[in-house]
Amino acid sequence: MTAPSEAPWLLHGGTAVSLDRTAGRPVGRERQLDEVHGRLGDPGGPRLVLVRGERGAGRTEFVHAVGELLRAQGTAVLAVGCVPGDGVRPFLLALRLVMALEEHRPAAAHRRSTRSARPATEALRAAEQRDGTAMAGLLRAALAQPGLAPVVVLMDDLQHADAASLAVLRETDFARVPHTVRLLASEAARGGQGATGWESVGGTHTLVLSRLGSEETTTVVARRLRAAPDTTLARRVRELTLGVPGAIDALLTGWTRQGAIRVADGHAFVGARRPTPVLSDDDRFMTALDALGEPCRTVAGALSTLWPLGGRALLLIATSTGLPTNEVSDALRALTDADITEPLPALDVDGTPTPAPTSQDATLPAPDDTPPPGWRFRLPVVAHAVRERLGPLERSRLSATAVEALWAEQDAVRTEDAEGVTPQRRRPVGVALPDEADAVAYLADRVAEAGSLVDLDRAVAELTAAAQRLHPDSEGRGVLRWCRAACHLVERPADRVAALHRYAKAAYNAGDHHTARTIAESVLRNLADVLGPRALQDTAALFTAATANDLDWRALSRLATARWWDELRLPELAAVTGRALALSQLERWQEALDLLSRTEPVWATDAHARAKPAYFRAVAELALGRPERFRESLAFPEAPYLDTGHVHALATAMFDELLSGRDLRAAEALLDAQGLTADLLAPRSLFLWRHLQGRWDEALESARWMLANNQTSTPAADSHLVPARTAAVLLARGRPTSARRLLDSVRADTARGPEEGPLEYSLDAVEAELLRALGDPAGAEKALRRGLDAAAVRGQIAGTDELWAALAETHADEGRPGEAATCLRHLRLISDRTGDARTRLRYLLASAHVQRQTGRAGPGAFGTVHGNLREAVELARSRSQPYETAVTLVAAAEAGAGPPALLHEAYELFGGSGAALPRFHTRTAMREAGTTVPGRRAATAENEQLLATLIAEGLTNRQIATVLRLSEDAVANRLTRLFARTGLRSRTEVVTAVLTNYRVHRGAAEQG
Repeated sequence: MTAPSEAPWLLHGGTAVSLDRTAGRPVGRERQLDEVHGRLGDPGGPRLVLVRGERGAGRTEFVHAVGELLRAQGTAVLAVGCVPGDGVRPFLLALRLVMALEEHRPAAAHRRSTRSARPATEALRAAEQRDGTAMAGLLRAALAQPGLAPVVVLMDDLQHADAASLAVLRETDFARVPHTVRLLASEAARGGQGATGWESVGGTHTLVLSRLGSEETTTVVARRLRAAPDTTLARRVRELTLGVPGAIDALLTGWTRQGAIRVADGHAFVGARRPTPVLSDDDRFMTALDALGEPCRTVAGALSTLWPLGGRALLLIATSTGLPTNEVSDALRALTDADITEPLPALDVDGTPTPAPTSQDATLPAPDDTPPPGWRFRLPVVAHAVRERLGPLERSRLSATAVEALWAEQDAVRTEDAEGVTPQRRRPVGVALPDEADAVAYLADRVAEAGSLVDLDRAVAELTAAAQRLHPDSEGRGVLRWCRAACHLVERPADRVAALHRYAKAAYNAGDHHTARTIAESVLRNLADVLGPRALQDTAALFTAATANDLDWRALSRLATARWWDELRLPELAAVTGRALALSQLERWQEALDLLSRTEPVWATDAHARAKPAYFRAVAELALGRPERFRESLAFPEAPYLDTGHVHALATAMFDELLSGRDLRAAEALLDAQGLTADLLAPRSLFLWRHLQGRWDEALESARWMLANNQTSTPAADSHLVPARTAAVLLARGRPTSARRLLDSVRADTARGPEEGPLEYSLDAVEAELLRALGDPAGAEKALRRGLDAAAVRGQIAGTDELWAALAETHADEGRPGEAATCLRHLRLISDRTGDARTRLRYLLASAHVQRQTGRAGPGAFGTVHGNLREAVELARSRSQPYETAVTLVAAAEAGAGPPALLHEAYELFGGSGAALPRFHTRTAMREAGTTVPGRRAATAENEQLLATLIAEGLTNRQIATVLRLSEDAVANRLTRLFARTGLRSRTEVVTAVLTNYRVHRGAAEQG
């Protein structure tokens, strides 16, 4: 498979995505921007508008955006900024204001000022003499001078201004200032509220920039990355930055520098297992901390590790750093005053946060020894950066402090429980985190970081228990990290092997197949004598599966040979299992069956030994067109004799296989029978499931993530299901060029040998569908023949029904009824042989299509058109797959095998999955049938959106006409109307509009 960095469909701009910092309205501030702009332009509005916000809230960007709006309408804008250090020069800001306003005075006023002392000169003298009364008078005069042209003065970062100037400003009655003079100021505010002192000043208005909400944060990420963030990326940004724009920018900058941002199909992802970046030393949040000096930096470092311990963190910080408790308390107060930390909300018994105390409450314990609620960093991304800046030994020592404290409390609680004093607590004691999983993860992280500084046996047990408790690690809390740490801490050889095996499994489940493969091979080569037969069998299977998912086909081919396993001198059970799986992953089905048949006495000894080889045999027979044994395996007779992990693994493999064959109902029945839920499924399983359910938006989200991280291979008989079905969805949504690029990007290396790598028949089937849509039947036939020929070499039957059906239809369209009939006979043989409902449905639809196209619609070897289609409708409805049902309904209605109302039903089903292209064709069929298309305005908007999408895909008018089944003149007319309706002037502008997700028809937003 092509690596993501080489796949043009997957990535735009490589893995190092540039941030988009284009000028414009700050996201999430549109309402406030309009408000401030309106107030400054209102003759009766406030003369001073003060914008407040916490560090990173975007005050500077906001006031300058307002300034640009004012300049655009012809208003003069003067900038008088404040910088650190201004505070030591009394009246500096007031002097700058007077000078700026004097420079803006009309020329006549300047000439008059030559006959007396200029205001700037007098202001300079007042500043030197520190004469506040004189300075106040000069400022009032500068603000009130007659004939002054309209002007707005921007005063950024008032928190750096000198106190004397601020006092003068606060004593000024701005209500008396002429409406031609306005001041727009920004000021840092603690907790987003700002300091006191401005409330009673006349003629002023204060606006607080709050943190961005969830949707606004996602919009910021999309604008910066020029791609829509996936759910995980958006969630991580929100959790780490809490919607503070400056933190969002710093976080995205860090990920970009790491090359961690991947873009697939216009959607952005954080690469798999990418860590949270550490803010740079010159970042605003870090410089604010560094400016406090010691001991604040030391206390902040300790707090970054110990803050979940609540109020006890103060004493633990003092103990671990050697600082007196009063110095720690003072440092915590200074950190809170600097808006770096904040009081920690107390937790009720049920874990519900209580209102946070004020900063004055966050001090040493009260006289009654009631501990304070504690402290935390205002932004998690800052806490992470502070913790990561600590040295490894310091982190280990602090983590050990946390672990020992928590273990001591756990021991005390157990003692009290044994004595009947207190009830058992459900989460780790003393961790101030309301989410139980986060609490478990915190303790496990501290144990992993403490390493050898804590009891090793208890540490390994703690890490193992946490990994098991939070498996599968869908939130990325750290199961893989804990398993790795346990491997480093375990001492006994037997325990070490078990720890290594857990680590390999965790790596495999996390998608780190190379690590899983490396560890498993090391165990097989160096520690096989420590493992029993069952454990060796499991390790051999894990090693082989990881090699396949690592896409190393040549290595996998070596694993398919007896010689490779003989060199390791493993028990025959492990060797046979690993080799059979390798042959299966290479889709060399008959060889796998021959091997399993010869060695059945080796692996059929008990339920555990039999489970995997028996499943490999069932899948091999299924691929060769003999599904009976696989269907019997769905009853899961071995389940009572296997542990939960094995049951889960086999059940999900069966689930994927059923979805591969498009048997949605059986797959969902299996989930129910085994008690599996969506959160336990891998992304590939979720994709296959959501795809058949018609939930294509959700399916595409999983697909894009897998494609961006090069993790699309599936353990089913068809390993190319994810890219093939993703390409089919893109085509159905009017994106044939994107579909083609995707297919090209995942094509296997053409230089490999004929026995290496999986078959590509599902890719061939979608390529043929694409070529037929573009009017290239010869190319479609070539693709279908290629897929069928390759499948025949390995005896593959499963999945080839799609190719035979498409080939029959292609021959019929080209007027070759004899060849079409031959394909139908092949298809009917497969259907009769397998008894598969999907194959039967494809046969019914293909035979009806062939007979309609060739004019042979009467009774014959393939049934009647109407009879076949009526059966097809009944069968499709029973299978409950929206897209499949819609296709069948359209075929029946167009052939007159059902009422025109079927078209309405199909139309809604296509709309539910977002299949824009067949929905367009259905609209055409409805008009031809004389039925009304619902929602005229919405239909017009959809037509124009589809047309714009096809233009953005780079299709010519002739190609668009072919795809839409229209004449070129009709396409030209539609383009003319599109340009007139939207105001777009060229195809290039249409492409830009689509790529920026702009609705080309305004009515679409109202109707959509």
